[in-house]
Amino acid sequence: MQEPWKTDKWFTSPWNYLPELTKNYAFPSNIKIHDVTLRDGEQQTAVVFRREEKVAIAKKLDSLGIHRIEAGMPAVSAQDKAAISDIAALGLKAEIFGFARCIPSEVKVIKECGCKGIVIEIPASDHMIKYGYGWPIERAMKASIETTLAAKEAGLYTVFFTIDSTRTELNRFLDIVDQVATEGHMDALSMADTMGVTTPDAYAHVVKKVIERLKKPVEAHCHMDFGLGIANTIAALQAGASVAHTTVTGLGERAGNVPTEEVVMSLLALYGKDIGIKTEKFVEVSKFVMDLAKVTQPPNRPIVGDKLYDIESGIIAGWFRMARKEHPLEYIPFTPELVGQKPVNIVLGKNSGPPSMDEWCEKLGITATDEEKMAILQGVKAKSFEKKDLLTTDEFKVVVASVMQKAKATV
Repeated sequence: MQEPWKTDKWFTSPWNYLPELTKNYAFPSNIKIHDVTLRDGEQQTAVVFRREEKVAIAKKLDSLGIHRIEAGMPAVSAQDKAAISDIAALGLKAEIFGFARCIPSEVKVIKECGCKGIVIEIPASDHMIKYGYGWPIERAMKASIETTLAAKEAGLYTVFFTIDSTRTELNRFLDIVDQVATEGHMDALSMADTMGVTTPDAYAHVVKKVIERLKKPVEAHCHMDFGLGIANTIAALQAGASVAHTTVTGLGERAGNVPTEEVVMSLLALYGKDIGIKTEKFVEVSKFVMDLAKVTQPPNRPIVGDKLYDIESGIIAGWFRMARKEHPLEYIPFTPELVGQKPVNIVLGKNSGPPSMDEWCEKLGITATDEEKMAILQGVKAKSFEKKDLLTTDEFKVVVASVMQKAKATV
């Protein structure tokens, strides 16, 4: 019998499902991913997506099952406007949103592109309005109210996006968004942790406060500056937020946005929340987007790293060999195929051990004594140390041949 923490696809912790924890969760029944790769993701330094590339990425995101795609900021870029119009005309299952500043004329441009929704940005903090924009607060409030009302009149689903929400004193923040909701319009509020500076407990607490005050949906938009963006996003969803803003593999400026793959897999395997994303396409889509972005990722990147399922350690290789047939999830938290990864593979390097030699000798049909395998192992370690890398199959064969030749010479 399967448990939510142990299925044929993942094996996580039963602690995640302790009733004293789960009784406090307020996950919405319909959680959506709002992908911002084509806007916020492209803000990563030196990343440029051409018109046709944006269209191709949007198609990939749609094939992944992404619910909403924020396609760009048409008012400030002719290329973006053309790409957004192209994307909106594709008839994708995903809802297409445009991004705008608090300028009513920009609403018209997004409507003309054929978008269903609009994300309207303005700073929430008095200090950023003053020091980053040079505006009096009255101007910011007036612009917010006028632009959101224009979006309502245009029939666009309106997300009011408050830049730097988390560095605003709480009561001041609540008063600002309440005034815009009352005098202007918003279908939902996106709370932006623009600098990635909040904690999960704090972010969740304010999500509850905003929902209680506004009686409107809340969307979580976090960044990874302290490495807490994923945790903050999950905490927000636990507290009742219904939309997570993410990018493919965390693309974005500074430390990046929240990675789609890690949020979705956490919801699925740690909380039992299947939100309809085709996780088996994660590696394919990540590689496609990162290649176009010309951004490389560490080989041990969560979910999509290209060496994530390569085993070098002799100890882990032993686990793998013992358990792979009947208990494959003893040495990995989820199956490779669940996220589109290549199968688990024992590789040869400085950290290899006797089980690694058993694996490779069996794989290549090499018959060797235990003593010869130990000699081969020492040769593998020496070669790996010399080249500061793993061994290829041909290099392993050379090591084996050398050992066997010496063994024959001593007979």
